[in-house]
Amino acid sequence: MSVTTKKPSPRQTAESPSIPIDAMLGALPHPLLVIGKNVAIEYANTAAEDFFQMSAGVLCRHDLPDVVAFGSPLIALVEQVQRNGTTVNEYGVELASFRFEAPKLVDLYGGPLPESTNRVMVMLQQRNMAQMIERQLTHRGAARSVSSLAAVLAHEIKNPLSGIRGAAQLLEADLSDSDRTLTQLICAESDRICKLVDRMEIFGDEQPLEREPVNIHDVLDHVKQIASSGFARHIKIVESYDPSLPPLPGSRDKLIQVFLNLIKNAAEAIGEDRADGQITLTTAFRPGVRLSVPGSKARIGLPLEIAVEDNGAGVPKDLMQNLFDPFITTKPSGTGLGLALVAKIVGDHGGIIECDSRPRFTVFRALMPMAESETTQATTKAQA
Repeated sequence: MSVTTKKPSPRQTAESPSIPIDAMLGALPHPLLVIGKNVAIEYANTAAEDFFQMSAGVLCRHDLPDVVAFGSPLIALVEQVQRNGTTVNEYGVELASFRFEAPKLVDLYGGPLPESTNRVMVMLQQRNMAQMIERQLTHRGAARSVSSLAAVLAHEIKNPLSGIRGAAQLLEADLSDSDRTLTQLICAESDRICKLVDRMEIFGDEQPLEREPVNIHDVLDHVKQIASSGFARHIKIVESYDPSLPPLPGSRDKLIQVFLNLIKNAAEAIGEDRADGQITLTTAFRPGVRLSVPGSKARIGLPLEIAVEDNGAGVPKDLMQNLFDPFITTKPSGTGLGLALVAKIVGDHGGIIECDSRPRFTVFRALMPMAESETTQATTKAQA
């Protein structure tokens, strides 16, 4: 009997041992499940454990309907793959579970496992980051629209308002007390409109930022000191910083304006009557987030995460999609320009900002680039 010896593949040598399938599946960044007969869960990788907030051992003791909501599109997708034996993809699916505080928006990819009867492999891709970047680009476009509007308003409204206010003051001297009330109203409303236009003029500032390496912890400490001695003196402010965080390129004054606005909003959401009000300032290094630059092939890394979290009432669901648009506000006396300005400044720094909110939990996360070292700058110039 002859024995045929199979030559090892160039990739399967002593120097390069084969990698176990479980290790490869566990390293995938997206949740992955293997569903068997009667939609029983037979395998879950590490990302699936994080996604469903259950260990693989617990997941594999349940059927799929025990984990996701009744009538979930995920169950229908698995059953369709088992029935037809073909790959099925669904995009923008809201997946609900008793383990989630709110439904998660995901893309679903399902296909039959070769040589395995009724076994289906399902991969879930959560769309939060993609939607965050897409919405942020929309926010920047909205801010640019306001910039153009601000330039027109400053010229076309402020000058006539000055004439109206002056005319009302001249008339006031010859009027009775009852009529004088009306001229004072004209002056007061003219002043109010002027202040609104002054605030909008900020959006018209299109000058490039004078960038320098900024220590974000110095910025947050400065903002915390202002808040603790003023509008947030009744609220506990907690710090959770990554001390090794590198500096980010930008304007210290502009960044102070961003986080002062966010903390002020957080304090107002908590209110003055809450004894347990708390604002948490967090910084972290999150490698892996990269943003494509429109009009070029360049991709900018956004590894610095700065978050402002509060336990206030939360943002109404109907405002979440347009939260950073101009004139969107939940405050009775608000102008709706604060968060639009925040989005503009963060965008001017090359970053993105997003909000996640539910009752008694709201967090604004800014993802920002880090300052290049002198060695990196020299290499970039040499390659240019």
